[in-house]
Amino acid sequence: MPKEPTPPSISETAFDCPHCGAYTTQYWFEVFANPRDKNATPVIPNEEIRNHISSDTNIPDNNKQEFLEWCEKMDRGLVFLEKNNGQYFYNNVHNLNLSRCYNCNKVAVWLHDNLIFPNEKLGAHPNPDLPDHITRDYEEARGILSESPRGAAALLRLCVQKLCMHLGEKGKNIDDDIASLVSKGLNPLVQKSLDIVRVIGNEAVHPGIIDLNDDRDTASQLLLLINSIVDQMISHPKKVEELYGKLPENKREAIEKRNDKAKK
Repeated sequence: MPKEPTPPSISETAFDCPHCGAYTTQYWFEVFANPRDKNATPVIPNEEIRNHISSDTNIPDNNKQEFLEWCEKMDRGLVFLEKNNGQYFYNNVHNLNLSRCYNCNKVAVWLHDNLIFPNEKLGAHPNPDLPDHITRDYEEARGILSESPRGAAALLRLCVQKLCMHLGEKGKNIDDDIASLVSKGLNPLVQKSLDIVRVIGNEAVHPGIIDLNDDRDTASQLLLLINSIVDQMISHPKKVEELYGKLPENKREAIEKRNDKAKK
């Protein structure tokens, strides 16, 4: 039985990480502030700074690598921790806290009791076998589910269409595509479930089009249904092939001969 979700919380020391999704220990940090020099602004490394570091022969290679890694983290917009060299911090920053995940080591930012970075994502995490180009839309839908469930549902219908195309269907009519997948082994209950949330059938909403009647529950169900399709049509066959590949060669040959005889 799947574990109940444990959403991030300012009052817990273990929850589902907002970065990697793993339920694990979270370490909490206070925040301190050190004033910059007068008129100094925050430093965000640009290409010129990176090129200067790369080409400066006076910087030892190990330090150069550290600087470039720092630049990369800054460019990616990550919040990360770095030990200071004994600098004195003048101010405690109250109501701003950081948590760091034991599993992925990434940092989350909290204002009062609200998670402000990364953007909190709701609903089921994507099946690891969901193709990358669909996962991006899926994760974007999770990211906006709270503020815009209708927008999330529109993105997820697009995910259903892309997934059908990935599985070899035409991608022009979701109703036809799902029916075809059912004939290839998809559980008919998935088709009925998609009908319930009006993805296919007579009241179909076109992929990518916002339906004013969509709500959070509709989007949440679509997340689960996409994962269900992936599990049945990609994950399960993949696992069976892996197990089959582990059989001794003579066993596989015997099975293949049996199958050849059955075809004749």
